[in-house]
Amino acid sequence: MTGSFYEGKTALITGSGRGIGRAIALHFASLGADIVVNYFRNREPAEQTAREISGLGVRVEIVKANVGDIADIDHLVSETERAFGGLDFLISNAGSGYNRPIMEQRPKGWDWTLDINARAYLFLAQKSVPLMENRGGGWIVSISSPGSFRVLPEYAVVGASKAAIEALTRYMAVEFASRNISVNAVSPGIVATEALQHFNTMQDEDLLGEIAEQTPAGRIVAPEDVAGIVAFLCSPAASMIRGQTILADGGFTLPASGLRRPS
Repeated sequence: MTGSFYEGKTALITGSGRGIGRAIALHFASLGADIVVNYFRNREPAEQTAREISGLGVRVEIVKANVGDIADIDHLVSETERAFGGLDFLISNAGSGYNRPIMEQRPKGWDWTLDINARAYLFLAQKSVPLMENRGGGWIVSISSPGSFRVLPEYAVVGASKAAIEALTRYMAVEFASRNISVNAVSPGIVATEALQHFNTMQDEDLLGEIAEQTPAGRIVAPEDVAGIVAFLCSPAASMIRGQTILADGGFTLPASGLRRPS
């Protein structure tokens, strides 16, 4: 891939102040795309990401929006149109969830998780399509998780939301194809970001080392790994990949035994 394909195009990445979203934003910027950085609570990391993007010689806009709120989604998309006049790449990355056993779940946790992870994806895509059509088409990529099909500790509600994301990806891919919009998803394995703090069992450095040892690729997935795959899916080289969820976990989920703790 060369930067020329992405130059002059616009990428909106939700939750792009930190973690995987930040890596995706910086990668697209390095390829020449203008960037919409979205955050909800913490502006400082978003501003730092925006400064780095500006240093790459492209335009950047910061938009505060809670994608779990429909009015905020409207604001995010309208600000994207105001700043750049259209949209080429929508990366639905922002995610949240209540990680706890099923018997401890509450309706509020279910609603929060599904709204931010799955409902936001649907309505962000719906409202972004007209901006893409103005430019002759576009690309949509969502970020899922192996918890959509594997049972992870205290992950039931988040896993359900990720399964919904993957189903929506398939439906969108078919419905949006006639609009020249390509839709896919990326499902990273355990990624070395702040999000690991949500899993008490994964704050142990020894456990992270053990996970790396059990990964056929020999290491944990890095945010930059995910960013590269997302950019590939948003390129002409991936034009025949539609409605797919690309599992990028270094092979960790392949062994039937899963994660093994020391006896």
